[in-house]
Amino acid sequence: MATPRWIGWLFLLLLVYATFRAVLQLAYIRPSIYIRRTLTQYPWQLLSGVPRGRNKHPQVQENEMWLELPNPEEPEERIPLLFLSSMRTFWWMRRFGTSRTKPEVKAQIEPLWFAGDPRFVAVIAATGRTGKGPRRLHLLYQRTATGRRGIEPTDWRASPAALERARRSGAHVPDGVRQYPHPS
Repeated sequence: MATPRWIGWLFLLLLVYATFRAVLQLAYIRPSIYIRRTLTQYPWQLLSGVPRGRNKHPQVQENEMWLELPNPEEPEERIPLLFLSSMRTFWWMRRFGTSRTKPEVKAQIEPLWFAGDPRFVAVIAATGRTGKGPRRLHLLYQRTATGRRGIEPTDWRASPAALERARRSGAHVPDGVRQYPHPS
């Protein structure tokens, strides 16, 4: 007895879908390497009440979702980190929410797991369902940290140790970053 023709079409459809998903995963290899390098250099921190928005931030040109995180060298200064468009931002976009978003959806990213330096590169994550450990890891970076044009971080002074740590995490540290003088 011969196999029905529709089974062949079903397997062809599944093969096309599997190929599509494999190509999507290939696009995530580079960010996952940056996430791993960042996590080897910076410890996780739990942050509460992080300012965030889905509209244009006043300090940047792009109209992207953003978080404001404290500058490690000057905690009173806030540095915007943008969610540059990718296919993996939809989950985060729903949690940033609008005025009509349910509070329990927004609460899924409170507190926020954070590792990195917002002047260069960072990893954020949501708290797992069991309340233990991070999940939904997402890489955020300043465009200049990848060697592209973006926000000029010349006023985000960094110590030589912070610059070296950012380099070890894989960030491109632009020449324009002002260093704090070495302590005498």
